[in-house]
Amino acid sequence: MSRLLRAAILLVFLASCGGGRYSPPRDLENACSIVAERPQYYRAMKATERRWGIPVSVQMATIHQESKFVGNARTPHQFLLGIIPMGRQSSAYGYSQALDGTWEEYMDERRKRRARRDRIEDATDFMGWYMDGTTRRLGIPKWDATNQYLAYHEGRTGYSRGSHNAKPWLLAVAQRVGDREQRYRAQLTSCRR
Repeated sequence: MSRLLRAAILLVFLASCGGGRYSPPRDLENACSIVAERPQYYRAMKATERRWGIPVSVQMATIHQESKFVGNARTPHQFLLGIIPMGRQSSAYGYSQALDGTWEEYMDERRKRRARRDRIEDATDFMGWYMDGTTRRLGIPKWDATNQYLAYHEGRTGYSRGSHNAKPWLLAVAQRVGDREQRYRAQLTSCRR
C-alpha cells in the first residue's frame, strides 16, 4: 500500500473518531428531529421526567437556551482592554451550564460523585433536581418554562428577590424559552418516538 493511501486512511479514521462527541443535533428548531437524531437525549429526558416530574419540553427548551445542545459549552472568555484574557465569565459548563458550586451541591446531595456536566444523562438529572427544588421552594409549576428558566438563571434566591425584573433582556430570553417549550411540546406530541 502506498504511503499516500495509508496517510489518507489514517486521516479519515482520525477524523471519524474526533470532534463529533459534543456537537449539537442538526435541526434545533424541531424537537422530533432532535429526538430522531439523538435518541439518547430523549431517553435521558424521559428518565428525568419520571424521576423529577419536569416535562421533556421544558428540559429541551432550557438546554437549547443554555448550550444549544453543545455538551462541552462554556461561557466566553473575558478580556481586559479587549486583548488580555481574564478567564471565563463564569464556571458554567456543559449541556445545562451548571455552575461549579451548584453542581457540587447536586453531586453531594444525589451522591453522584462521578456525574459529569457534559454527559446528557447527568445534565438532565441535574436540571430535574434543580427545577424540582425550585417548585418545592418557590412554588413555580414544573411545566412553567418561563419562570423555571428565570429561577434557573438567577438562582432561587435571586428569583425570590426579583432580580430578574431589573433585567429586561433576561425577561425577553425567558419568554423565548417559554415560547420554545410550547413549540417543542406541540412537536413532541405529533412525532413518532
